Amino acid sequence: MAKITRAQRAKPARVQSLPKESAKKAKAKRVKKAKPGRARVAKKALKAKPSEAESLKASRPWTPAEIREAFERFRKANPEPKGELEHLNPYTLLVAVVLSAQATDAGVNKATRELFEVADTPQKMLALGEERLRDYIKTIGLYRTKAKNVIALSRKLIEEFGGEVPRTRAEIESLPGAGRKTANVVLNMAYGEHTLAVDTHVFRVANRTGLAPGKTPLDVELGLEKVIPPEFMLHAHHWLILHGRYTCLARKPRCEVCLINDLCRWPEKTV
Repeated sequence: MAKITRAQRAKPARVQSLPKESAKKAKAKRVKKAKPGRARVAKKALKAKPSEAESLKASRPWTPAEIREAFERFRKANPEPKGELEHLNPYTLLVAVVLSAQATDAGVNKATRELFEVADTPQKMLALGEERLRDYIKTIGLYRTKAKNVIALSRKLIEEFGGEVPRTRAEIESLPGAGRKTANVVLNMAYGEHTLAVDTHVFRVANRTGLAPGKTPLDVELGLEKVIPPEFMLHAHHWLILHGRYTCLARKPRCEVCLINDLCRWPEKTV
């Protein structure tokens, strides 16, 4: 018998490789086996696809009569809706709205009740100072940045506007920490202007119901202004905010108690 050397013993046996064409066929066979059948895919897609009637209804714009009916119902249920941010005057309203960014109204109110007892004017806020202001609002998110903005806007109100909150959107937006939504809230609640502040609730309601779909808050704002009758504009954003906050909830909308569920275009509503 021939003697096997150590080198031969250590060398692995050569594996015969498949021809290139055979390897391709084997791979295709494995992919085909792992892929679900066409019938299963088609069935799943059909199940996920909304019915034709739902799609048609979702794409159909509200008629003027339907929009009027919706806001008539809101007015009947709540003739004089109020914003939930507590304030004493236009200045404290402005401060409350600036503080409410990425925070709840309830959380802001809890902090400002004591704050506004000692600082309800720009002059008093400057006298309070940024450091002491932080102590009052430290329970609110981003309180350091917000305290800096409140002091800065108070100073600008005194230096450029005689200590008064201005009455135009552009002037309010020029204040530190104030944007278009802030300006719209102040103009509406403090000065009775027919402005629409689009927060997360209004944005959701307008898109979900199909009342004024839009990709951005500005799109929704301009869309709502076009379709809402002038007689409802003073309270429109409050009705929509309250509807989104307490009825048309983000995760689990309460369609069963919705005032406008028969008008709503949302295909997934539960009534």
